[in-house]
Amino acid sequence: MQNNKYTADLILLLVAAVWGFSLVAQSMGLEYLGPFGFNAGRFLLGALVLIPVCLFWHKASIPNWPAMLKGSIAAGFILFMGASLQQAGLQYTTAGNAGFITSMYIVFVPVFGLVLAQKTGINTWLGAGLAVTGLYLLSIGENFSINPGDALVLAGAAFWAGHVLLIAKLARQLNNLMLSLLQFIFCGLLCTVLAISFESANFSTGNLLAAWQPLLFAGVLTVGIGHTLQVVGQRSAPASHAAIIMSLEAVFAALGGWLWLNEHLDTRQFTGCALMLAGVLLSQLPLSRRTKVTTDKTAPENA
Repeated sequence: MQNNKYTADLILLLVAAVWGFSLVAQSMGLEYLGPFGFNAGRFLLGALVLIPVCLFWHKASIPNWPAMLKGSIAAGFILFMGASLQQAGLQYTTAGNAGFITSMYIVFVPVFGLVLAQKTGINTWLGAGLAVTGLYLLSIGENFSINPGDALVLAGAAFWAGHVLLIAKLARQLNNLMLSLLQFIFCGLLCTVLAISFESANFSTGNLLAAWQPLLFAGVLTVGIGHTLQVVGQRSAPASHAAIIMSLEAVFAALGGWLWLNEHLDTRQFTGCALMLAGVLLSQLPLSRRTKVTTDKTAPENA
């Protein structure tokens, strides 16, 4: 049992690294494709990668197809909203900013849990306070205006929180590989329809081929492998551990932006990132035995 927990933690650490570095690829992909076009390519490519895997491990029958379709459509739609808002935000903000702001979903998860009548410990509120303060330093300018890209990514983080809560439930009820495959297909088809409708000028075979490198990384590694491992890893990892590990996506995003996109943070933004990360971690660290039990019931799995 303990070995399963460590294995799940390592899987989720790999997921955090892949997701963080993916924001660099997503940012680079915007040079060739619009937000919907890039997401259409990467999610359908991720689904393509999973098809042979599903066929290889396919069971004679997958029970409860109605529940599978219902869950996959719901997960695919929420995934579409989170990914679309994040990708649109990357047009106006850096990969590092996007990574830290996206990590706010870990604070949103227990807050949203209140709607489900789940208790939230004092550490969550303290962590949320730190994270909001950090978000202010990172995103709000001296004239009290928020970067539109940061605002879009923050809205996306709310959908990532919803995705995390939904996957936490579905991963224990449904075939993990089939759930991943179907949610990618539904998400990719939605993106394709909107890309054709609103981005027809640059949603072409030529641009898709020109963006093959970022699409390959974001499609195969981030979607096909990363999101699938997330579902598998969360099935065994305690929710509090999973949340803390996945919050490291923000650190990998900042590192990737610095290494490949020459992104830099000033002192104010670096302080904001540090406060956000501290808030995220504090929100998941139990302050008592009772808080630990509550946290493990409310926190998740995410984007």
